[in-house]
Amino acid sequence: MHPNLQLHIEELVLHGFARSDRDRISTAIQQELTRLFTENGIPPSLAQGGQIGQLNGGTFEMTTGTKPEAAGIQIAQSIYGGLGE
Repeated sequence: MHPNLQLHIEELVLHGFARSDRDRISTAIQQELTRLFTENGIPPSLAQGGQIGQLNGGTFEMTTGTKPEAAGIQIAQSIYGGLGE
């Protein structure tokens, strides 16, 4: 049985992306985080509940022409990785 997890990201700061891509990136982040939590479980930092005041997901480089969905997947992986630290 998997515990119920609700993850609320109050603010996500992304530089270098078009405003028009915001919804596509957001949807991709949500889908990828769902996949990561389902396949890999809840990181220890969240296992006991509570809040994380701020998370630095690090940086990564995107090539020109990267689709918003691919960017969202990389962003979600950075978020998930940051939760494990």
